[in-house]
Amino acid sequence: MANSAQAKKRARQNETRFQINKARRSRIRTFLRKVEEAIASGDKEAATAALRAAQPELMRGVTKGVYHKNTVSRKLSRLSARVKAIG
Repeated sequence: MANSAQAKKRARQNETRFQINKARRSRIRTFLRKVEEAIASGDKEAATAALRAAQPELMRGVTKGVYHKNTVSRKLSRLSARVKAIG
């Protein structure tokens, strides 16, 4: 357990950050799930719209330090390829 005032403050800050990042990750996963569901349904317009809505959320996750830039780029690339492949 933290003993010094500095360590106690750090523990509080870490908990706050954890809650904020957890909410961000959850929000991003929701957007990704919507894209996945649209792809599964085979609706190209819905999938394209969902992907377009998910892109800024994912990039915001990079800016805020929740995800690594290359991870998000890879996810977006794979999703866009799958959306493009819908007949």
